[in-house]
Amino acid sequence: MTLGETETANRQRRQLGEIAIGQATRGEWEAAVATNREILELGGDTDAYNRLGKALAELGQHAEALEAYSQALARDATNRIAERNVERLQVIAAGEASAVADGKPEKASAAHFIEEMGKTGHARLINLLPAQQLAPLSPGDAIELALEAGLLVARVGEVEIGQVEPRIGARLAKLMKGGNRYEAAITTVDRDEVRVIIHEAFADPSNFGKVSFPASATGRPGDVRPYMKGTPLRYDDEEESEESEEESEEVEELDTSLPEFSAEPDLEEELLEEQ
Repeated sequence: MTLGETETANRQRRQLGEIAIGQATRGEWEAAVATNREILELGGDTDAYNRLGKALAELGQHAEALEAYSQALARDATNRIAERNVERLQVIAAGEASAVADGKPEKASAAHFIEEMGKTGHARLINLLPAQQLAPLSPGDAIELALEAGLLVARVGEVEIGQVEPRIGARLAKLMKGGNRYEAAITTVDRDEVRVIIHEAFADPSNFGKVSFPASATGRPGDVRPYMKGTPLRYDDEEESEESEEESEEVEELDTSLPEFSAEPDLEEELLEEQ
């Protein structure tokens, strides 16, 4: 292949990659399968194999998804996305996984993955179901938060998959008792770890001045940023960095005299543009 032909193939691969990312962002999984396979016809590509695996898994084609992720892992033995999904899909392929809900878990909207300081936070789930039962879950699945015996539990359908870690769950439980409502989605699924992103969907007037997720020393409530660059979920469950400071168990009060709290950012703004 000449230099010019190589450059043309690389340009075509990049263009198709952008198309595939857009299709996945919109949930057009069959189209994403076709596009990523077209990319792979131009040559091996770890990212394309991972995207293909994600699309096939979303379509319930677990054996084909396992093969795609295995190809990605063969090309890059250190690729955590491929490694985690090979492990997860092997459990499913072995027939050991049991569904955590009737039918496929509902996917969260892109709005779940836009961080607004003070209104969005991350948490681990504890007291998880066995890994075999968690295997069908994937990043992007919406979960329901509910109060049960004073604990904040996470559910998929009617099944409790775990509990929100106490340092965050205790604060949110108090606010929920006061009328606040929260939405959540999975960001990481591993054999022994599930992480979620939680967003304040409604703040009851009785909780005026009480922040759901106190800002870190470097952050300012009111700032908005996308949770993940490019496309939501980046096709999988890359780990989120640890919070730099431990949050207090108590609900913190906002200084309502600060002007930046007078207007809320527009969460409908398009922040998840394609790479």
